[in-house]
Amino acid sequence: MTAVRAQAIAATIAGSDSGGGAGIQADLKSFAAAGVHGVSVLVALTAQNTLGVTAVHPVPRAFVRAQFEALDQDLGPAAVKTGMLLSAELIELVAELLAAADWGPLVVDPVMVAKSGDRLLRRSGVEALRRRLLPLAEVVTPNWPEAAELSGLPVLSEADAARAGRLLLELGPRWVVVKGGHAPGEPTDLLVGSDGITALRGHRVASRHTHGTGCTFSAAITAQLALGRSVPEAVAAAKRYVQAAIESAPGLGAGHGPLQHLPSGWPPGPRAPDD
Repeated sequence: MTAVRAQAIAATIAGSDSGGGAGIQADLKSFAAAGVHGVSVLVALTAQNTLGVTAVHPVPRAFVRAQFEALDQDLGPAAVKTGMLLSAELIELVAELLAAADWGPLVVDPVMVAKSGDRLLRRSGVEALRRRLLPLAEVVTPNWPEAAELSGLPVLSEADAARAGRLLLELGPRWVVVKGGHAPGEPTDLLVGSDGITALRGHRVASRHTHGTGCTFSAAITAQLALGRSVPEAVAAAKRYVQAAIESAPGLGAGHGPLQHLPSGWPPGPRAPDD
């Protein structure tokens, strides 16, 4: 009789997106695309579509804790990511829970602003993110504006992004990926580690359907880490996946539409394709 191989588990701690393009919904679909079982802890609910966010409702702290403890008792993940955390109070709670648990490597997506421009992290939460969550992270994945806000440095060029990435590395994470989607020209992500910086070149797709790219990218990294990949392998695989997801976006909605979270060729099976 053939033994059944246990499926890897990955967790997302984030807000929901009623439009299904970002947040918890995007994370769980990205986990599934890698062949990973996804579990979740919701910290906030949003009412949104491709045009913008119309309402945000924080989940009570006691219920955030109850979700976390329920998973910790039975479905502890091999890797975990955080996304939209909304406030300093919720960041403090999530950091407390993660520090006391054994949930594998942590990917921090410092979600601050939605694609529509709506603020998803209160300004009072930025310092809590720097002080409490980044030191716990295996990987942090800011875009240019987020890297600027977290580092206090202007990020207007690839050289600026490299400087900000090195400064963020000093705050405690083992790796920083400064995403290049806001750069002019072709997008280049910078993988910053203790041994130096690796530039991951990409191809820009002319499309307004890019809602949830940051959530999708960080979730894909988390899924690959849950499968046992190294950080450089996980980041490279996640970049390939997001590229395919953008290229095959279904064109939904009148604004910034969602990606195709199950593009052709995904899921790849029990492990992601070799680099």
